[in-house]
Amino acid sequence: MKAWLYEQLAGRVPGIRERYLDFRQRRGRISGLIYLLLLNLGYHLFFLRGLGESVRHPAREERRLCWQEPESALSYRESPRALTEKLLDYEAVSFDVFDTLLFRVVEDPRDVFSLVGMELNCPGFRELRAEAEKRARREAQRLRGTGEVTLEEIWVQVERETGIPRTQGMEAEYRWELRCCIPNRELLPVVWELYRRGLPLAAVSDMYLGKERVRRLLLEKGYPEFCQYLVSGDRGCSKGEGGLYDCLAAAGGRRAHLGDNPQADGRQARSRGIDAFLLPQVNRAGKPYRARDLSPLTGSIYRGLINARIHSGLKLYSREYEYGFIYGGLFALGYCRFIHQQAESRQLDTLLFLSRDGCLLHQLYGRLYPRERTIYACWSRRAALKLTAEGFRGEYFRRFLWHKAGGGYTLREAFKAMELQELLPGLCLQMKLSPEEILTHRNGQKVKTYLTENWDQVLEIYRPQREAAKLYYQKLLAESRRAGAVDMGWAGSGPVMLDYAVNTLWQLNCPVTGILGGTLGAENPEGESWEPYFLQGKLVSYLFSPRENRDLWKLHSLRRGHNLYWELLLGAPEGSLTGFYPDGRGGCLLKREPLAVDEGKLGEIHRGILDFVECFLEAERQLGLSLPISGRDAYAPMALAEAPKNRRFLRELKPLLDEANLN
Repeated sequence: MKAWLYEQLAGRVPGIRERYLDFRQRRGRISGLIYLLLLNLGYHLFFLRGLGESVRHPAREERRLCWQEPESALSYRESPRALTEKLLDYEAVSFDVFDTLLFRVVEDPRDVFSLVGMELNCPGFRELRAEAEKRARREAQRLRGTGEVTLEEIWVQVERETGIPRTQGMEAEYRWELRCCIPNRELLPVVWELYRRGLPLAAVSDMYLGKERVRRLLLEKGYPEFCQYLVSGDRGCSKGEGGLYDCLAAAGGRRAHLGDNPQADGRQARSRGIDAFLLPQVNRAGKPYRARDLSPLTGSIYRGLINARIHSGLKLYSREYEYGFIYGGLFALGYCRFIHQQAESRQLDTLLFLSRDGCLLHQLYGRLYPRERTIYACWSRRAALKLTAEGFRGEYFRRFLWHKAGGGYTLREAFKAMELQELLPGLCLQMKLSPEEILTHRNGQKVKTYLTENWDQVLEIYRPQREAAKLYYQKLLAESRRAGAVDMGWAGSGPVMLDYAVNTLWQLNCPVTGILGGTLGAENPEGESWEPYFLQGKLVSYLFSPRENRDLWKLHSLRRGHNLYWELLLGAPEGSLTGFYPDGRGGCLLKREPLAVDEGKLGEIHRGILDFVECFLEAERQLGLSLPISGRDAYAPMALAEAPKNRRFLRELKPLLDEANLN
């Protein structure tokens, strides 16, 4: 009967089941049952169908991001220097350990148990270990009147449940705790300054690891030797109940305590006459703004690293830095690894990172794979259209005419963009048009007819540019037999046209494979034009394509400007290439449009990306793992930013978008 009732109330609707189980874990059995009844009333009686949708795995994440100010401003308290000056006024200072002195690279401490279970080859260990700790605490409460336990007592329960020898298990668990912990990079210099000034320092923790293990953790992570280590598992009392503060207060003197828990580190410390300095609970502060639609472990580490950096409370970052760190770092690292895999599997001896999207990627890839031959190669859609007009006439007219038709461009402006000004008088005379006439789809057809009839002249005008570009790429590809062209996207025309120029126009005999960040989305019918190139392997895509991660392919929208916000992450602080020209000395002259956005702010975005990559790589080194970053995981943070609720968030970045320079 009980099982049947559970199935009827909680088992049939995933959203209700998830909400009920989460609520029960936090509030207890009786409150959980009441909540379960209310959920069923809402869903079945009042038709609140949203309650039926999965909380953990929604079809699309909808979470409002912080748009009024940088996210780090929500948690910022003061600078490390200001905090140090305040603490120097005290006779002794104590610190909470976990989530204050030390952060874990994972968002949820229980994810450490997943890694322990991996080493011990024990499926479901995360839940088994958590339940064993609960049983140990209940038994300690019954026998000693306190819920504080040691790691040894917890592993008595684990051994009984799993058969894993407790000594082996405890060693594995501590080893993974050591690997998962990182120092609070903003608080570390504060502690060292207090130590150098001779202040007595204490580490105080509600933790089962014990004094010696906590001490070793802190020393391993770069902290000095503390005068005291007060750990609840050893003492049988806690900060949360105030007992550990009694041990501190017994020494007398004016004391300060730093921690992140309002009750355990705040109210309880003050109740013992100790001044409390509260820092943010980093994962709680960051949780409302973090993407969750990632694979479990990669997602946990991504969120843990982001929260530790952004919500330390002691550092304020710019909006641009956060955009790079939060939304670009995981993508840039994953994309570089994807490029490397493609280079190895296709035996590419040279990688061309096409301007401008390839600027940051070229820099990052060189750090990751310094022995590979990589080149930052100048290329742009505008330059390519002129160089390859002979083979891509349809694309030439689509970009230069039909994309501009109805956009307010005059015929004079359109011909200037094509660099065909000398043909404009003949057009106007033959077709009875004015140079100042606005380009429309109607007169655009006349322009196309005229240019087609005079196509030999068009190609002759572009001949010097073709010859100059040949000199440029002849030098770049002199030692290459097979190359990859890295480009953010989206149609793939850049790499395809480059391959045509290299092998058909210039006869350099070096096949070029396009390695794209992403393709055109489902709403753009032009994507079908390039599908055959994906079919034959001339183009590959990391994030999504019509055959991979189709949910992202359907989500990604050129109309909503998604392309531009992705390109903003990577674009070089330089103007878009207009073309290749003879320099008059037998060489090639590159011409660019002027850069119309703030170069310093673009640099901040790049700095954020590179800092995240450094954090992620350091976490991997500590863990001894190379974590997979799928295209689906890499897109997840940006998918949240692109959600309808976050239009204002993207609007704040709009001044950095220079559409003319993001091609």
